[in-house]
Amino acid sequence: MNQQDYQSPNWQAGEIRLVCVERWQETHDVTSFRFQGAQPVKFHFKPGQFITFLLDIAGERLARSYTISSSPSRPYSLVVTIKRIPGGRVSNYLVDNLQAGHSVNVSGPAGAFNLIDIAADKYLFLSAGSGITPMYSMSRWLTDTQVGSDIAFVHSAKAKEDLIFHDALLKMAQHHPNMALHYSLESGEALEACSSFAGRLSLVMLAEAVPDFLERTVFVCGPEPYMQAAKTMLQDAGFDMSRYHQESFGAPTSSPASQVEGLGDDAAFMLQIGDVSTPLNEAQTVLEGIEAKGLPIIAACRSGVCGACKCQVLSGETESSSEMTLTPAEVEQGFILACSTRIRSDVTLALG
Repeated sequence: MNQQDYQSPNWQAGEIRLVCVERWQETHDVTSFRFQGAQPVKFHFKPGQFITFLLDIAGERLARSYTISSSPSRPYSLVVTIKRIPGGRVSNYLVDNLQAGHSVNVSGPAGAFNLIDIAADKYLFLSAGSGITPMYSMSRWLTDTQVGSDIAFVHSAKAKEDLIFHDALLKMAQHHPNMALHYSLESGEALEACSSFAGRLSLVMLAEAVPDFLERTVFVCGPEPYMQAAKTMLQDAGFDMSRYHQESFGAPTSSPASQVEGLGDDAAFMLQIGDVSTPLNEAQTVLEGIEAKGLPIIAACRSGVCGACKCQVLSGETESSSEMTLTPAEVEQGFILACSTRIRSDVTLALG
């Protein structure tokens, strides 16, 4: 690190050009990428937040959100960890094509699922699969800053070879007495040097691994079925759900307009955006109407989580299933998340 690095400006909002400086395999189907700014920069974000990649793939503009797996306590680079998934157009493209020296545009950081906005003294991190990425960032930040927090970390995976960040987490736990690491492996294989359980996470298993789990603040991330099972398990155990928090880039609430047949069929209302109008029925989202007309909008998670598709209602009535990333002031001003909003009258909308 040279003197210029110490004098680098901070990046904590907006779009930025990043250069991939390193990539490595975490597991057989998971790859991590380390980025630095195209110009020297220090990255400011909250542990657990994500960035949104803005890509042109085969002539189509696409956006996808990925959690930052590095910690803001190490601010001169960002690490994103990506799992190859069947049909994952962006994830698989990045894993197959992004090499050291290549550059990408990203926006962010964003996300209310983080340790700054949700404070606690005693944490319980529950994760499965690639849902470990925000928990890893949080754990790294807590142990780097040595704030004295009590961390119980329980991660679920199919088998030992599917464990992401295993060696690094093991070193964290060995060097920080307030961090306890546990694994739940479907294969039933036992692990050395840390606690492991056979089978899927259960209340019996959790109570044995973390006897005081009812006293902790819980962060959960993983596939939707896993998170639903974890939520139900904690509710059944009498957990105070005001201390339950989960992250998800799960099943989208809308499909891309190119995959929607009969857009506007039986339309009851009109969506007006500048000089462009399109009919929508009560089941279709604002995002579908925008995409049907080819208007510019970023829709990264498509599930009301990332906030990338924020736009403003100038007139008319709407109904939203998510306002997760909007402030009370923005809601008062008529801002919505297009992927999670349906119109209930003729509506005039402003993008950007």
